[in-house]
Amino acid sequence: MIDQNSRDPALDEALELFFYGFRAFTALPDQVLAERGLQRVHHRALYFVGRHPGLSVNALLGILGVSKQALNAPLRQLIERGLIAVEVGQHDRRVRELTLTPAGAELEAALSAAQHALMGKVFAEVGAEAEGQWKRVMRALAAR
Repeated sequence: MIDQNSRDPALDEALELFFYGFRAFTALPDQVLAERGLQRVHHRALYFVGRHPGLSVNALLGILGVSKQALNAPLRQLIERGLIAVEVGQHDRRVRELTLTPAGAELEAALSAAQHALMGKVFAEVGAEAEGQWKRVMRALAAR
């Protein structure tokens, strides 16, 4: 059981702010996704396939940190909806390479545009030094 008296109030505040920030960051994309019957995992797949055209399924699994089983249904849905295209690898026919279709690129851009705008506005408000510090914190978290 957690001893509530031994908690660090500064860390509690940081965690709380992280949760609220994440909620603000995902609110609009979540709404757009829900209207299409999709979830955050779909957005993450679209985002990384869009950033890395020709990405293999295995590489996407590694980036997302999920199992094949966890990615199977969302990836299949994106393919069936014509948002992601799958091609046989040129160097290895066993590899399946993923790219966004025009519709997938359009959806990904719409989802990420709100996040780009929000981050741009916040970084403009807090300044370059704070932006750099935030990126250091995020890199340290991502490396864990």
